[in-house]
Formats: sequence, C-alpha cells, structure tokens
Amino acid sequence: MRSLLDQSASDSIAERLSNLTPSTTAQWGKMDVAQMLKHCQGPLNVALEHVTLQTKLGFFQKLMMKLYKPLLYNDKPWKHGLPTAKEFVINTPVDFNPEKEKLTALINEFTTKKDTTNWPEHPLFGYFTPQQWGQMQYKHLDHHLTQFGV
Repeated sequence: MRSLLDQSASDSIAERLSNLTPSTTAQWGKMDVAQMLKHCQGPLNVALEHVTLQTKLGFFQKLMMKLYKPLLYNDKPWKHGLPTAKEFVINTPVDFNPEKEKLTALINEFTTKKDTTNWPEHPLFGYFTPQQWGQMQYKHLDHHLTQFGV
C-alpha cells in the first residue's frame, strides 16, 4: 500500500490534483470537485492536530471500529458511498482554487512529517502506526481523486 509519507506517493497525488479543474465532474457521489477538495482536508487536519473531533462511542461502536480499522489502510479500494464523519460532510458551495491550495498545503505539511513517530490517536479508531497514518491518508485521497477521474 502506498503511503502519503513517501515522497513519490505524495508527488503522484500532487500531479493528480493538478489535473483537476473547477469543471471536473464526479463519477459517483454527491460532492462537486470543490467540496471534495475541502472534504479531503478534514482527515489531514485531524492527523496534523489542527482540529480535534469530539467523539463518544459506546461499547458496540468501539467494537465495530476495531473491525473496520484495517480497511482504512489495506490495499482494497473503498466502496462508493461509505459514510463519513459529520464534520467532514461538505454540502454547501465552496470556491475551487482556495480549497485546492489549502489541500495542497496540508498534503505538503503531512509529507514533511515522514520521520515523526509520535502521531495523535485517531478519534474513532485509536492508535495508528506512522505507516498506517500515511497509508490511510493516501488511500483517502486516492479514493476521492479516482471519484473525479484523475
């Protein structure tokens, strides 16, 4: 599995981002391209500790999260239409260029942390290794760039 902590994977994501335009359309889902760019910032902001999500999970929910956790960073593509954290749902109009710039900056910031060993706990899934954080971030970006055909 590729990792956003690897420069070659980060460069690949950057190249794919450069192919997006304000008129790029989704192959599935409800978001337009600008909303997708804003949505993709959420998980990076969590990993970089720019935002903190408040979650209260019951026993059953915690058990379910443990079962789903490996799906976040394995080689299998995500299914279309998976649920997302309510904080990452973008359903209002946003401007393409500023969101693209913000996402690019977050990707670059994340990639510079390749030697970081002390990552925050994920608010839903708990502890991830640095490798898993990188794989999860890459997989999320890959999923949405594929959604928009790049």
